[in-house]
Amino acid sequence: MKLNRKTISNILFFGFIIFLFTPLGMGSRVKLTQGVTFVKTLIFPPSAVEDNKREGLDTYNLGLSGIANASDVNLESLKGKVILINHWATWCPPCRAEMPSLKSLYKDYSNNVEFLFLTSEDKSIVDKFYQNNNYKFPTYNMLSNPPKQITTRSLPATFILDKKGKVVLAEIGAADWNNSKVRKLLDKLINE
Repeated sequence: MKLNRKTISNILFFGFIIFLFTPLGMGSRVKLTQGVTFVKTLIFPPSAVEDNKREGLDTYNLGLSGIANASDVNLESLKGKVILINHWATWCPPCRAEMPSLKSLYKDYSNNVEFLFLTSEDKSIVDKFYQNNNYKFPTYNMLSNPPKQITTRSLPATFILDKKGKVVLAEIGAADWNNSKVRKLLDKLINE
């Protein structure tokens, strides 16, 4: 039997659901989710939006309250920069699963890319999670609704914006962000 992408995706999804409802501790679920994320990313790595289909932000007016490793900022002040926006939560296993790959990417690109980790959780919850996992991501609560191009109801969700404010990559769900495809994309955007 020949397996196509849809069949493989369905197998991964149902395998994940089965393990999600088995009696595992949170650490085991995170490890399982990391494994599923790794396999998913091998098959379906995050892909850039085609040049002619990229949408620019309706507005840059998005106030952000810095809750961890960050001061308050408005997206407006980041115009002209490459920006990676990650919507996440500490209680979200797929979010937790992709954090190690984001940590590696952040370590190598934080001088050239603005990283914005957005959550609706309280500072104390985020601080405890970061302390337990040795993360130092600049993390914010949103003070207003984001532009529709970077709005999501799913977690995790990651968007990469070019210097012109166009959405170059939009990925819903966990991914391995520390891969050569994403790094090549960021290098290209930084040099534009």
